[in-house]
Formats: sequence, structure tokens, C-alpha cells
Amino acid sequence: MRVLRSFIRNDDGAAAAEMMLVTPMLVILMFASVEMGNYFLTEHAVIKQVRDGARYASRLTVADPYSCTAGSDLSGVFADGNASTDIINVTKTGSVDGTAPGRFGDGTSAFWAACSGSAAPVSVSVRCVDKASYGGIYTTLDGDIAVVKVQADVRYPSLFGSLGFNAAGLCMHVASESAVYGL
Repeated sequence: MRVLRSFIRNDDGAAAAEMMLVTPMLVILMFASVEMGNYFLTEHAVIKQVRDGARYASRLTVADPYSCTAGSDLSGVFADGNASTDIINVTKTGSVDGTAPGRFGDGTSAFWAACSGSAAPVSVSVRCVDKASYGGIYTTLDGDIAVVKVQADVRYPSLFGSLGFNAAGLCMHVASESAVYGL
């Protein structure tokens, strides 16, 4: 009977048992923290690249600065007929010709695959806005001003996708607009 009482009162392995119960939760918190950090880093990089594309578009030479033509065909807005391709290249890679190694590869990597429901990973469109709503340097124009919208709908590259976590449905939707004034 004495051996049984000493066995019941023995607490030598209590800390190990408690650690065994808490460890799965700590591991999940650690992996979730790493994944969230990667998500925010990736989102920040995509936002920066889309802003760079919109900023580049705002400084392109305007075909007719006093005439705003809205739509996805940018030939009526910019003097350069390849403006849409150039803006997309700057957004994806950081260079006009698309040959620079961007943050997510050369613009052809799996990251730049379009999300479901999107026709293309990066799109460019133009809308016309009344100059009174912008003010500043735009008040000298006679007509409406063109505002270029660069939008990226790309898949999120999960760190733990190779471990079996399905992240194929996670998409990043980022857009940036910039008024066009040209150089």
C-alpha cells in the first residue's frame, strides 16, 4: 500500500506532461506567425509594384492632354502605342522591357498567374475625371483628366503549400490609381 501512495503522490513527470499538452498549440502559433509575416511581406511588395506601375503610367507622354478617352485601350491616351504593355512590365518586373528580375521573378513565374475570376494577373484601365475634383496643376487643363488604374489579382505563394496546406484559393487584389499629366 505504501508503494501505491508514493506512486500517486510522485510529480516528477508533471512538467513533461504539461509541455506535451501545450506543444502542439505553440507549434501552430509559431507556423501561423511565420505565414502571416510572409503574407504581409508579399502584400507589401505587390502594393509597391502596383504603385510603381501607376506612377510610371502617370508620367508617360500624353497623346492629347486636353482630351480624355476612357477605356482599357490606352492608345487614345498615350502617345506610345505600347503603353499598356510597358505599364504591365514595370508592374511585374520594375523595367519597361520586362527583362529585370523583379521581386517575384521575371513576370512569368507562377506567382503572376491570374486568380480565378480574373482574365489577367495585371490589368490597366483609364477613366476620365472632372479636373475640379483634383485641383492643383490639373486646373490649367481645358477638359477632363485621365486617371490610370493599375490592378493586380495574383495568387499568394504560401510558405507551407509544399507541406500540404491548400493555399491555391488565396488571392491578393491590389489596385492603384494615378492621374496622368505626362512629361
